[in-house]
Amino acid sequence: MTEKEMQLKQKQELQQAGEATKPDKFYVPAVDIYETAEAVTVLAEMPGVSKEGVEVDLEDDTLTIRGKMGPQEFGDETILLQEFETGHYLRKFTVAETIDQAKIDAKMADGLLTLVLPKLVPAAPRKIEVQGG
Repeated sequence: MTEKEMQLKQKQELQQAGEATKPDKFYVPAVDIYETAEAVTVLAEMPGVSKEGVEVDLEDDTLTIRGKMGPQEFGDETILLQEFETGHYLRKFTVAETIDQAKIDAKMADGLLTLVLPKLVPAAPRKIEVQGG
């Protein structure tokens, strides 16, 4: 492994404009984005977020991903060391006009949100018959 592959990437806290009305921390989920001729796929990493804690909204060509984490429960165990930072996730993307917004698909499994944004199918060339008057 190279030194670059071994580097640790820290969670990036979301910098919000204005004043927060809630004390919760929000993080920017790390994403990978892939494109094929048929679709764009977005993978968003949100460890600790369940399927029920994910919200994906589309409004005015803006795709918003929210991941809400519930409080961690440890039963009767006592925490001796806690290095994992907990908080919620928030990230927004502008959706291109080439995306079929009605067919966006989302799946959440093992802390990884997979969004498939299918591209619009261009109109196939066709011959138009001219009718007589």
